[in-house]
Amino acid sequence: MKTGLKAMAGLLAGAAFSLAMQAPAAAQQFTLRLNHVLAPTEPFHEGFQLWARRVEERTRGALRMQVFHSAQLGVEEDIIEQMRQGANIAQNTDAARLGTYVRGIAVMNGPYFAETLDEVAKLRESPTIKRFVDELATQHGLRVVCFDWVQGMRHFYTNKPVRKPEDLAGLRIRTPPAPIWQESIRALGASPVAMAFGDMYPALQQRAIDGVELVHNNIPGRRFWEVLNHANETSHILLINFQVVGAQFFNRLPAELQTALVEECQKAGRETSEKILASEAQVRQTLRERGMTLVTDVDLAAFRRAGERAYQALNLLEVRDAVHREIGKQR
Repeated sequence: MKTGLKAMAGLLAGAAFSLAMQAPAAAQQFTLRLNHVLAPTEPFHEGFQLWARRVEERTRGALRMQVFHSAQLGVEEDIIEQMRQGANIAQNTDAARLGTYVRGIAVMNGPYFAETLDEVAKLRESPTIKRFVDELATQHGLRVVCFDWVQGMRHFYTNKPVRKPEDLAGLRIRTPPAPIWQESIRALGASPVAMAFGDMYPALQQRAIDGVELVHNNIPGRRFWEVLNHANETSHILLINFQVVGAQFFNRLPAELQTALVEECQKAGRETSEKILASEAQVRQTLRERGMTLVTDVDLAAFRRAGERAYQALNLLEVRDAVHREIGKQR
């Protein structure tokens, strides 16, 4: 009898050990830290927190996301390099910076490239964009989770009215440090000044720059109405944001966690983008109440013509036209 019990105990112990060794990969826990440069009062921050909650709920805690605002983990370019080395960090970024690695994808940041959320959604199925995204992952260690996060149209914010490209002549306008940003602002008539997002306000105070080009929702979070008084609605770039992780980190995730991360990113991104566009009328009213003049009688046709020079300077005309054909966009 004792021999039988010992044998049974041995079998149970062996079975327990075998089950432990064969535990599903999803039982592992992963943490992903998302860094972004925006203020905690901006809609994107709330959207990122929503994405994080949904991922954790869907994966039952197997994948947890922590959201850090105001570049708390570091400047964007440094974070991207850490991601390429395998760090468990994600970054909210744009096609301009990703164009440092795959030149063609920068086209998505060009003047008047995409102008509606539906056009952005169609870009997911563009063979040209898919090729760029694959190249980022396989050759440069950067895995695009999704690019469904749209902050709205970028405009010029200055201390004088801007109605045509010539009105920007001689103005030093802050841009992110990437070629497509620089060439776009130069093509539209201003002198680009590369500068980190967090440095803009003091630079405006010290008159190191004459203006910025941002989306309306950026203005309240940083109180830019204290140093700028004109919001010139040039609508020159629809700001498409990318959520990116290191390919090494993404490949370590079990398939079900990868799927959850991507699908919840797309869903939260679309919802947040729609919310931002729906709230824009209220934001514009806030800018007026804070003393800013909204310049709406802008010669958009002249700005569109000027924007062509950016694509020419970077040899991206053929890429832009190919993508536009693929998504059925008429210019």
